[in-house]
Amino acid sequence: MSNPKDLTRREFVTDAGKATLGTMVAVGAPLIVPSRVLGRGHRAPSDTLNVAIVGCGGMGSQNALVLAQTEHIGAVCDVDFGYSEHQVSGSLVGADGKVRPDGLKLQEQFRKAKRYTDFRELLAKEKSIDAVVVATPDHLHAVIAKAAMDLGKHVYVQKPLTASVHEARVLRQSALAQPKLVTQMGNQGHSSEGARLINEWIQAGLIGPVHEVHVWTNRPIVFWPQGLPRPTGVMPPDTARPFGNPWTFRHVQDVLAGAMGSGGAPPVGLDWDLYLGPVAENIPYHPVYHPFNWRGWLDFGSGALGDMGAHLLDHPFWALGLTYPTSIEATSTPWGTMALPPLDPTAPANSPAGRPQRKPVSFPLSTSVHYQFAARGAQPPVKLFWSDGGIYPPRPDMLPSDVELTSEGGVIFIGEKGILLHGTYGDNPRLYPPSLMEQAALVPKSIPRIPWSHELNWAKAIRGEAEASSPFGYAAQLTETMLLGIVALRTGQGKTLLYDGERGQVTNVTDANQYLTREYRAGWAL
Repeated sequence: MSNPKDLTRREFVTDAGKATLGTMVAVGAPLIVPSRVLGRGHRAPSDTLNVAIVGCGGMGSQNALVLAQTEHIGAVCDVDFGYSEHQVSGSLVGADGKVRPDGLKLQEQFRKAKRYTDFRELLAKEKSIDAVVVATPDHLHAVIAKAAMDLGKHVYVQKPLTASVHEARVLRQSALAQPKLVTQMGNQGHSSEGARLINEWIQAGLIGPVHEVHVWTNRPIVFWPQGLPRPTGVMPPDTARPFGNPWTFRHVQDVLAGAMGSGGAPPVGLDWDLYLGPVAENIPYHPVYHPFNWRGWLDFGSGALGDMGAHLLDHPFWALGLTYPTSIEATSTPWGTMALPPLDPTAPANSPAGRPQRKPVSFPLSTSVHYQFAARGAQPPVKLFWSDGGIYPPRPDMLPSDVELTSEGGVIFIGEKGILLHGTYGDNPRLYPPSLMEQAALVPKSIPRIPWSHELNWAKAIRGEAEASSPFGYAAQLTETMLLGIVALRTGQGKTLLYDGERGQVTNVTDANQYLTREYRAGWAL
């Protein structure tokens, strides 16, 4: 057992509540007084977490806004502080035009925090950091989180947790091997009241055994572009085509790639090399990628499934006790591609070897994924259907004709006695036929409620005041399931992948296993 004199500040934040004040004084430890000794309404500095935010321009600024009200933002890291400052400033004034006190508090902490462009330098220098929020594009999540965890830092990682199945497994094992570290994925709907009602109603058997689930979202429509070619700035030549018209789908893609321009030099203040991070290919800068639109690009994001799966697949995954799917198949509209040289430049241009090759670079505009899950004890096998890009699911027979399915998305559980419908993040759960809602009112609230934000749930868990709502032990398996849909999509349409979840391998299509991981730039692998 370590001597209490050797406790680090981070260990003390978690363990202070387990030792009496007299004990701490008796062993000669510093007199750090917990808030309970100071009285109600007072908080000791030792109870305040020292947090680093890595990626401050998107959801990171929202996470920081919440945490800045109760914790200390000691360091911030971003490859584009111009954009981050703009986002932080955006929280200063509310929709009513009045100054927001919480926004002022965030801006004050943001300005005082130590700044870094490279997260590795931050982790090496800021020894006093207790916890790290990772809110970068998806391709950086795992490498930053793993580096922080290896140094004993608690981590909150935006969704999706990782960019590959392999990375999800690595983070899960790291979390399980270090149970004192508090981990959380940023799928905030998991902490909601709706999520708990969905679980309680399913567990109470109100709609009977569930055999089928439909999930849909309108992403990426109106949010970010997908199905785009890699920008080149080079216009293709017009060539003769069958039927007398050169404007084929591929030619349109190549013209668009040229019309988008080459992108030019990155703007002042953006470190594009660090933005690329672990990406193996040296992709030239283009404003179509950053900010925000990175979600639609294979090198940086995970498409609509990675973005919204954590908010939508989460609830059937949790309520039905799902783990790994046994089979996955996917279909989609065309990928956005880039042209590659033909396999044999000397072969006739119209032959397979002589035609230019196409490499996928941008996720399809619309995707459908079909998962199958095995029976779990008394619960039957489940078929789960995912649709994005504005494609709606079929309306169940038990859904009243006057109930509208919203374009934003939602989930439909189809049971033997009824259906459960809810919106994104678990919002507004309802049962049909409507008479089931009377029964729902009698179902006991058996799952503990979280009366504060998802971020504060994590912070309180670090202090030993709560349990993390979506720790990596759970979130990594959910993320793996989401990303297996992308694995199936990349393997090719018309194929069903059989998956061994225990081994983490596709068993019937060997080529599919290459998509369980990704290629890393030298020095960036996990």
